[in-house]
Amino acid sequence: MTADRSGPTGPLGGGLLVAGTTSDAGKSVVTAGICRWLVRKGVKVAPFKAQNMSLNSFVTREGAEIGRAQAMQAAAARVEPSALMNPVLLKPGSDRSSQVVLLGKPVGELSARGYFGGPGAPEGSSGASLYGGRREALLGTVTECLEELRRTHDAVICEGAGSPAEINLRRTDIVNMGIARAARLPVVVVGDIDRGGVFASFFGTTALLSREDQAHIAGYMVNKFRGDVTLLEPGLEMLRDLTGRPTVGVLPFAHGLGIDEEDGLRVSMRGAVRESVVAPPHGADVLRVAVCAVPLMSNFTDVDALAAEPGVIVRFVDRPEELADADLVIVPGTRGTVKALAWLRERGLADALKRRAAEGRPVLGICGGYQLLGERIEDDVESRAGTVEGLGLLPVRVRFAREKTLERPVGEALGERVEGYEIHHGVAEVTGGDEAFVSDGHGRGLDGCRVGSVWGTHWHGSLESDGFRRAFLRRVADAAGRSFVPAPDTSFAALREEQLDRLGDLIERHADTDALLRLIEQGVPAGLPFVPPGAPAHPADAPADGKPAVPAQPSDGAADTTPETAAAEAPDQSRSFEALEGGTR
Repeated sequence: MTADRSGPTGPLGGGLLVAGTTSDAGKSVVTAGICRWLVRKGVKVAPFKAQNMSLNSFVTREGAEIGRAQAMQAAAARVEPSALMNPVLLKPGSDRSSQVVLLGKPVGELSARGYFGGPGAPEGSSGASLYGGRREALLGTVTECLEELRRTHDAVICEGAGSPAEINLRRTDIVNMGIARAARLPVVVVGDIDRGGVFASFFGTTALLSREDQAHIAGYMVNKFRGDVTLLEPGLEMLRDLTGRPTVGVLPFAHGLGIDEEDGLRVSMRGAVRESVVAPPHGADVLRVAVCAVPLMSNFTDVDALAAEPGVIVRFVDRPEELADADLVIVPGTRGTVKALAWLRERGLADALKRRAAEGRPVLGICGGYQLLGERIEDDVESRAGTVEGLGLLPVRVRFAREKTLERPVGEALGERVEGYEIHHGVAEVTGGDEAFVSDGHGRGLDGCRVGSVWGTHWHGSLESDGFRRAFLRRVADAAGRSFVPAPDTSFAALREEQLDRLGDLIERHADTDALLRLIEQGVPAGLPFVPPGAPAHPADAPADGKPAVPAQPSDGAADTTPETAAAEAPDQSRSFEALEGGTR
């Protein structure tokens, strides 16, 4: 990286924003692929996503909660994940509300109207009155985080969210064109050609943006192309003639890219880590794993490590009869433990789980799934349902605390070292059981418990520990009466590295890497043409000195606000969040 960019406290590294024509267009994997390609070239690179909405999250070593996709991208960049990489995380609790996680810590529960404010928020409502200041403060926060990453890295590859042409949300945008203009980032728009209509999506996305926003759209990237690329080239030339912008890559459809995305349920349901080449069982039998697809399912990536094992078949289920032939049933994490418990009962799955336990057939509950397997749940925080009877399969009583547990614990289970991460409000009191799920190696329990063939733990990611996963699968096979033998050499970490290298290969072989480097190093190209009709201009113009800045509040014509003054003007923003929608901290 050669360009010298002026920031408030020194030069900034290069940057690029990867946007998409739609959700699930491939922004996460393209961002990860660019990170892996750059780090292999010796570039010190970091990922960044200003605002993420996901139920798949991760805990950094400093105890901050971020989107799991950003943790995956950090692994692609070979750097330690941090809260700087995902300063705002929204964790849906229903169709209309989300928990807001700011710089790794939960600060409140907000409705969509309360969070986005603006048109649609009733006059005089808290959402309308706090909209301007909160948006200013959030954009100031995310810009500061991005600047810090750019000061300490040669390049930062940013990921957008949804589509930058969601014109109903442009006034509140801090993740797409809002951050692109505040930080003067060039933008590459990714389109999924497998869905069809990719040319219309590229053109329409550009033409719906204001003249000022369009000035940052520097090119397009086609994702998931199948066939002869020469047949696509006439369309790419026409697109360039229409928009004045090149296509900087045509990435082929690649099977088996089972990486951690925002809410990539389809990825995990396909079999997760490896899809194209799966080794045969190491022993005589396979093991069948059924995962209950509970409402608000979170961190279902926990089962990816099982799907990586030769001979383990993982599927997601929502009917009791689908548990009949399963050797192991997993009740995964959820953002709504009480809601998931009611759903299991309504579907008849609760009774099926009780029958399994009575028959000595294996069940594993993880985080929220562990909590609902217990005797009682006291929840005045998440669902505010008060005291609710659990399934009674484990001697555990759960009380929801206002403070969230965010940790990266290490312990021992089944004689093997095991690592994990914890993300939960529920505090479990274990009153009995045959053994702790995880101990400290000296007989003292660290988390969870077992009763017969029913297991429970708060630890996400424990199955990624290879030795423990094999020991646990041997226990499951014995209980199920299967002649299943775990492969002795499966390394989940190595498989993940292999996948990340495949992403880097896609960029290196199928993208215009010279063009990408120019954008990262030199910034927004000059003279990009306007594509009519365009949206009305948004007053988020960057200042003439070229330094990253926070746009002025659109409703009052105030002067531009720097990240420092935005933060100073809203020192108690967490209290503002807490006041809305009865949120908790």
